[in-house]
Amino acid sequence: MNLPVAPARLPAADLDRVRRAAARAAAQDTDAALADLLPDLTDAERADLARHVVFDHTAVLVFPDSLDGLCEELRRCGLRPGPVTPSVIVRERLERRYGAVVHDVPVAITHVTAGERSVEVFALPVPPDSPLQAVAADERAAEHEAHHAFATTAPGQVVPAGLRALLQERGGAVPDGGGYNGHENVTVLYYRTRAHRRFELRLPGRQDPLPDPASALLTTLTGAWATQAVATMAELRLADHLAAKPGLGADPLADLTGTDPDALRRLLRYLTVLGLLSCADGTYHVTAVGERLRTATEFSLHPLALLYGGPFYDSFAGLTHAVRTGQDTFTLRYGQHHFDHFADRPALDALFHRAMAASAEMITPVPHLVDFSTARRVVDVGGGKGALLGRLLSAHPHLEGVLLERPTALEAARAELAAAGVGARCSFVAGDFTAAVPEGGDVYLLSRILHDWDDDRCLTILATCAAAMRPGARLLVVERLLPLPEGTPSPAVAWDVHMLCNVGGRERHESHYRALLTRAGFTPGACRALPLSGFLIEAVRAEG
Repeated sequence: MNLPVAPARLPAADLDRVRRAAARAAAQDTDAALADLLPDLTDAERADLARHVVFDHTAVLVFPDSLDGLCEELRRCGLRPGPVTPSVIVRERLERRYGAVVHDVPVAITHVTAGERSVEVFALPVPPDSPLQAVAADERAAEHEAHHAFATTAPGQVVPAGLRALLQERGGAVPDGGGYNGHENVTVLYYRTRAHRRFELRLPGRQDPLPDPASALLTTLTGAWATQAVATMAELRLADHLAAKPGLGADPLADLTGTDPDALRRLLRYLTVLGLLSCADGTYHVTAVGERLRTATEFSLHPLALLYGGPFYDSFAGLTHAVRTGQDTFTLRYGQHHFDHFADRPALDALFHRAMAASAEMITPVPHLVDFSTARRVVDVGGGKGALLGRLLSAHPHLEGVLLERPTALEAARAELAAAGVGARCSFVAGDFTAAVPEGGDVYLLSRILHDWDDDRCLTILATCAAAMRPGARLLVVERLLPLPEGTPSPAVAWDVHMLCNVGGRERHESHYRALLTRAGFTPGACRALPLSGFLIEAVRAEG
């Protein structure tokens, strides 16, 4: 004789959570749900997102004493559940959080109808007096598995990839696991918001797998190895050799570079994985990324690779000291501040100035972004080898230039500007921009100067410039800007830590620079984007 299945007992608190979730699911539409979860998105971005996704359901985790009879219990309480299926993803998430206590404990899913939507009810069976009671209490308090879900019916890879980029880069959402659900033939991607709320994106079919958290962390941890591999590629001039003779194998490259063939082959394999080389039938070619390590080419990053793999790499080992003390670690490592150390070593100083010129791509649009028609004299304050000043003089033949730099840098600057054909229209002044700058300019340039210093020194530099400028004269500031909202991906975030570690300076938000400029006697103006995550901020010397 078949005995009736005893209904699972669902705690009153869990039943209440299911009912509240059902009420939310029935009441909210897609736009309201997105606005609630992702307030950083603009109205236009949210409307575009809503064209591709629809609010599908909300979810809650409950803890009946058994999975047997769960649907009967829900129906008895006036709810309308669907079939019960296993939840591998949620079970794995629970096991990662709680370990062996939930190992092999089944987790089920059923969908409870809520108007046009549903509530995804996850159920972890928790018998009376079970150790799982502690898990249930923790989960009810933290609501780890509670979330909204958005579905997209867009096929293929393009739209899902765009949705993921928008959610992370503009919405500030952080990936939080997921995987392929074979029962429903969907890929489920979980995200956390800045307010630590969760939602999921449901993509049709099997999509690209998410990186394993441990593998992702190991990839980040080995970033130092990648830096040294790129620096070694630069030191051996592999890009130059392969540009001259494409398709060389490891043995002829070893002969050209004076290296051990087997060791070089292992390096080449790593550089191929990093995307700087490609390999076919044991021969190697330089990729577009690796091309930027060729020497004697415009915007070559070869000197940057040597600098970042050399003294800057060494000083970064003391980052913990910088974070504890707020002091740069370059001085701790070498006994001198970054600029003094380089100035006392001509070869290293020359490498530094070549490295700064390697980022000249950032400043290429400046001559055409600003109206120089009424200007006559441009003063480049701390302009290195004159990369920006030379471009301005070449683009505007009516301008004359003044380059203020340390004596050690002026010789190279004279040669560079003479080679550019503008040396005759430029005067060279040795000096310290914290003490005085040349007077009489119509336009003053501070290109990647202020980020080297703390706020007090920045105000000193800006005040020194202001003292030399007549009212109405213009100041052009080129810097990377920290992004808003916080957490938005940007190279400036990494460079900010670099400035902390190596010079004691910092990258700043636009509002921070505007405040410094105002305090120093300037009226800030337009801010325009430049290549390589740079920005141009214009300011005018105020009256009085």
